[in-house]
Amino acid sequence: MAGIGPMTQDWEPVVVRKKAPTSAAKKDEKAVNAARRAGGPIETVKKYNAGANKAASSATGMNTKKLDEETEVLAHERVPSELKKLIMQARLEKKFTQAQLAQLINEKPQIVQEYESGKAIPNQLILVKLERVLGVKLRGDALKGKK
Repeated sequence: MAGIGPMTQDWEPVVVRKKAPTSAAKKDEKAVNAARRAGGPIETVKKYNAGANKAASSATGMNTKKLDEETEVLAHERVPSELKKLIMQARLEKKFTQAQLAQLINEKPQIVQEYESGKAIPNQLILVKLERVLGVKLRGDALKGKK
């Protein structure tokens, strides 16, 4: 590109500065010692509960007491036996394996196996997919009428 137009040079000085130290760097032991040697100001502050996990441990006493006194049995709702029988019968009528059914509803084969064994937690979206593929009503009144 030499020879195109007049060439000029800019001789203005450029100053490159180091970034100011971050708060973590200011608290570094080396930085504190350097400030002591230079005679700079050093501030020490004792923080409330510093170095101890008292806030987390003191509140748990009340919660554990409540949990110990709790008598209600908490468990997730599982697939009812009527529903698992309906799914299995409909799948066998269509002559699908669990893996084929799972592929048709875009789920893992383990999901179909859990529904048929009664271990799954019912999910309405999966039930809708199963209804569509199997052509059987699995939600609402269909289950209540089977009892």
